[in-house]
Amino acid sequence: MPIVNNTLPIKALFVCSRNQWRSPTAEQVWRRHPQVQARSGGTSPNARHPVSADDLNWADVIFVMEEKHKSRLQASYRNLMSNKTVYVLDIPDEYKYMDPELMEIVREAVGGILGLD
Repeated sequence: MPIVNNTLPIKALFVCSRNQWRSPTAEQVWRRHPQVQARSGGTSPNARHPVSADDLNWADVIFVMEEKHKSRLQASYRNLMSNKTVYVLDIPDEYKYMDPELMEIVREAVGGILGLD
């Protein structure tokens, strides 16, 4: 069931490990959509932009690339994560930034979850 409701735009946070390829690509794919505000971050302390408590508080919905990212967020931010909707996209770390195949996967997966084109 799509999660979009009357509180548009929806604030979507995209998370991978180092915030270099997958999550920044997802952010770029969705940042221009009129019904979405997008941010990205990484679970690693060495990430380009490490996910912060501010990012989590800001987000209406969180999309992680792998189950391990969800686990890391829950371990580091247990209290903040208790009321957050998290979707695991199951996108392996085998794509470069703005890879056309990655862009299509993200567009379809996230669009289906949010009920957006």
